[in-house]
Amino acid sequence: MSSHNSGGIRVAAPAELPDWARRAVDLANPRIGARALFASDDFFAEVGRMLDPAPAQFIPGKYDANGKWMDGWETRRKRTTGHDWCLLKLGRKGVIHGFDVDTSHFTGNYAPAVSIEATVSEGDDVDTLQAEAWTEILPATSLAGDSHHLLRSASNEAWTHLRVNIYPDGGIARLRVYGQPVGAFDHVGNELVDLVALENGGRPVAWNDAHFGAPGNLILPGRGLDMGDGWETRRRREPGNDWCILQLGTAGVVERIEVDTCHFKGNYPDRCSIQAARVEGGTDQSLITQSMFWPLLLEEHKLSMDAVHSFADHIAALGPITHVRFNIIPDGGVSRLRLWGRVAR
Repeated sequence: MSSHNSGGIRVAAPAELPDWARRAVDLANPRIGARALFASDDFFAEVGRMLDPAPAQFIPGKYDANGKWMDGWETRRKRTTGHDWCLLKLGRKGVIHGFDVDTSHFTGNYAPAVSIEATVSEGDDVDTLQAEAWTEILPATSLAGDSHHLLRSASNEAWTHLRVNIYPDGGIARLRVYGQPVGAFDHVGNELVDLVALENGGRPVAWNDAHFGAPGNLILPGRGLDMGDGWETRRRREPGNDWCILQLGTAGVVERIEVDTCHFKGNYPDRCSIQAARVEGGTDQSLITQSMFWPLLLEEHKLSMDAVHSFADHIAALGPITHVRFNIIPDGGVSRLRLWGRVAR
C-alpha cells in the first residue's frame, strides 16, 4: 500500500473549509438519502454513525457490550491479512470535489490510512455492487488521530456509490463527501419543483455573515430541526442588512416562494426581499457585486416569528433565473427558503 497526500491538508478542526468544500453539498448526508449499505466489520461502532451530519462527540465513561462507545465507524483489531471496508450509497448522484475524513476523538484507535473508490449503480444490492467496476478516486492516504483530513478527489465524473477502505482497521468519526448533485431534473416535466433545494443541486454561493448558522441550511430538506438548523447572522450594530446568494439547481421560472422562520422567535428578520438574475459566466466572487444590481423577484415583505410565509401574487415576471440574492433586513435567522417553479426548457 502506497501513501498519497492527494493535495490534502490536516487540521484539528475545519474552522474554515476550503472553497471547494464550502460551496459544495455533502453528498453523504443522510438527510438527502445517503446511507451505509455494508461494512466488513463494525464491531465497536456501527458504520452508519460515520455519516451523521452532527459533529462527532466524545462521551467519557460511556460503554456498550463491546467496549468504549465511539461516535463513528470503528472495526475490531484485525488479526488476519487484508483490510476493512464499507459500501455507501450517496444521497444523490454527483460529481465529487473532495472529502473530509474526520478522525475526531479517535487517538489510539484511528484508521492509519484510507482510500476511496466509486462506481455508478442502479441498485443497492451488496453482491451486485461488489461485482461492479470500481474506480479509485482517493488513493491510499495516511491519516492522523483526532484530525480533519481535507482531501481532493481524483475524479471529475459523477458517481452513486462509494467503497471506503481503511488500512488495516480502526476508526473514522465522520466522512463528508463534498460535491455537486447531477441529473436531479432529468425526469421532471412541467410540474412545480423546488428549484433551489439542496437535493436538486442548489448551493450557497456567497454571504456576508453566517455567525450562528450557515446559508446552506436554508435549502436542506424538511422544516428546521431547531434554531441551529437554519441561516442566522450576528446582531447587526451598523446600518445595512444581511444577505446570501444561492444558485438554483437549474434555470427555472419561480412561481411561489416560501420563507420559513421555524424556531426563530426573538431573532427572526423584520423583513426580507429577493433579487434574481440569469447568470452565465463569471465566478462566484464576481457575483457579489453584480447581485446588488439584480432586479427584485420579491419586493420587501414583513416577516413574523416561527411561521411559513408564502408568496405567489407578488413575484415579478423575470423569466428563467439561475441565482437569487436573499436579503434579510436588518439581520436574524431564517430556517428554510423554497423557490417553487418550473424548469426552463
